[in-house]
Amino acid sequence: MTVRLAIFDCDGTLMDSQANIIAAMDACFDMNSLPPPPAHSTRRVVGLSLPEAMAMLLPEAETDFHGKLAEDYKTCFKRMRADETLAHEPLYEGTLDALDALEAKGWLLGIATGKSDRGLDHALEFHGIRDRFVTLQTADRHASKPHPSMLDQAMRDAGAMPEDSVMIGDTVFDMEMARNARVRALGVAWGYHGPEELTDAGAETVLDDYPELTAYLTRHD
Repeated sequence: MTVRLAIFDCDGTLMDSQANIIAAMDACFDMNSLPPPPAHSTRRVVGLSLPEAMAMLLPEAETDFHGKLAEDYKTCFKRMRADETLAHEPLYEGTLDALDALEAKGWLLGIATGKSDRGLDHALEFHGIRDRFVTLQTADRHASKPHPSMLDQAMRDAGAMPEDSVMIGDTVFDMEMARNARVRALGVAWGYHGPEELTDAGAETVLDDYPELTAYLTRHD
């Protein structure tokens, strides 16, 4: 029996978490007496592991300082959670209906994200959807996107082959990771990178909303 696996990015694909990411990044830079990066620059690095994100934001800095910033970002995010100042991270419209429809068609569901294990667990538990996914891959246990490690492990967990798997994401890092893992790449237009960028990075197509995504997958499964 063929196992079909749909692997979703989290931030910018399943849920809109940019407010918290930008706030934590601003606090991290302030902690280090640095001017905060523009919000659009922070959105550009969502999906990367933290050291790689810091390297993109501050390419002139030393590698050790990128590592320090990554740890400071985690500290700021944990402080926001402890202080209960985290903003609500809503699911995008149609997310739950799409998960229902794909499961009804026999698809297994997974996640590959630059979030930490703790951050992903917290977000999924808040929305009551953690048990919907058979595999959860995070930056805590893998090289940063676009390395294929997350997708390779997700397919092993699910018992799926590359030709029967698809990566669904909003950034060029997701599309490049899919290409590196030899799986189909579907871009979504509601996230943090533009449709043309996603196409150039290898997206098979870019969908405008979750109903369109569901229809596309059920037509091409």
